Amino acid sequence: MARKKREEEKAGGDWIVTYSDMVTLLLCFFAALFNVSEIDEVQLQQMISSLNNIGMGASEGGNTLSSGRNADLGNTIMQLPSMERGRSLSTAKTKAISLFNPEIRSNKVRVSSDERGLIISLASDAFFNPASAQINIEETRDILLRLGTLLVSDDLRGRKFRIEGHTDSEPTDPNGPWGTNWNLSVQRSLSVLKYLTDLGVDENRFQVAGFADTVPIASNATAEGRAYNRRVDIIILDEGHL
Repeated sequence: MARKKREEEKAGGDWIVTYSDMVTLLLCFFAALFNVSEIDEVQLQQMISSLNNIGMGASEGGNTLSSGRNADLGNTIMQLPSMERGRSLSTAKTKAISLFNPEIRSNKVRVSSDERGLIISLASDAFFNPASAQINIEETRDILLRLGTLLVSDDLRGRKFRIEGHTDSEPTDPNGPWGTNWNLSVQRSLSVLKYLTDLGVDENRFQVAGFADTVPIASNATAEGRAYNRRVDIIILDEGHL
């Protein structure tokens, strides 16, 4: 009787080996399909979280109706519309990288994302003269046209946008048209806003802000760092930052 019980227990656990092998093969398969050049940070974190502890407690599966790991991530039926909008923002990021690929290579445009949404950064040195808020239309018209096309695309239908102006820490001429970096950063944002609305983007979808030198992305101690800090960010806002 004891021998028969041991054999039944051994046979009952054999399936977990096959199941683990199948999960490992599936993971390798999807990893092979994953394009690392188009990583979306938010989706990557969700993937990592969903794979945590995979296989642990597998023998207990089906014994409960309580919320699982996906519910902890917000991936419930009630959240499906938000998930769909998140995918549309990821699609927009891929499209933006493709649209601005030449400018990304030459550091005129940068495409990134954070908790606020998708960020398209325009290098001020390529779009404005020093200490000026007037756009160099002749040199940047094509870039702005492509940006306007992206903002009115179906992928971004209903999205809100924020334009943020940023400067380096070097002071402006107090006797010039923009007495402070605050004035300069706001006016550059407004110049980009005006051009985009002239292209047909709805003005009511925008927010505008100027941050002067208070939000640097590089050190202001070097000329290269200051060049990175001089920028205008167009942020395609996530739903949580409207």
